[in-house]
Amino acid sequence: MSIQQISKFIPAAIYALAMIAFTGTIATAQEDGARAHVKEKAMAWINNPTLISGIKAQNAQNASLGQADIDAKDQAWRAEVKNGGGAMTSAVLANDSSGYLKKIRDASQGLYTEIFAMDNKGLNVGQSDLTSDYWQGDEAKWQKTYQAGSGAIHVSEVEFDESSQTYQVQVSVAISDPDSGEVIGAITIGMNAEML
Repeated sequence: MSIQQISKFIPAAIYALAMIAFTGTIATAQEDGARAHVKEKAMAWINNPTLISGIKAQNAQNASLGQADIDAKDQAWRAEVKNGGGAMTSAVLANDSSGYLKKIRDASQGLYTEIFAMDNKGLNVGQSDLTSDYWQGDEAKWQKTYQAGSGAIHVSEVEFDESSQTYQVQVSVAISDPDSGEVIGAITIGMNAEML
């Protein structure tokens, strides 16, 4: 390849590198914005007694569940979602924790696209919107928060959410019992990335 041929590729290569750097800068800014929002604003409503008591009650109720039980509950949930609903999904969507999270989502003026809380096994406790699965314990949103300990925050990559037709980032946070400091669960907040 001659120097003239190589020189034709240089502007394209520089442009590609600049776009990669620019995209990375935007992603970093959104991640930083999401973390700052959680620390400055969301922690106040995350530590609400309604949510804390809901998580603690479910932890006690599900203390003896093994992995086979968790898998069976997750499959039952998925079947209900596929069939348009059922007793299990309706019960979770109607509980106090879900009612609280719906109010938080609605008051966010579009910043929060979805919110769901998980127990110490990664099972849904409450949610603002129906999730496709019941068990989150096999996903980073639970593993990198609940398992990482108090104060842990995990921010996902920005992705396009079909249901809300927005680009969103999921911010997950470990939830601790305010009395004991023990990590009792986690919460995931879907945020409109464009509003960050």
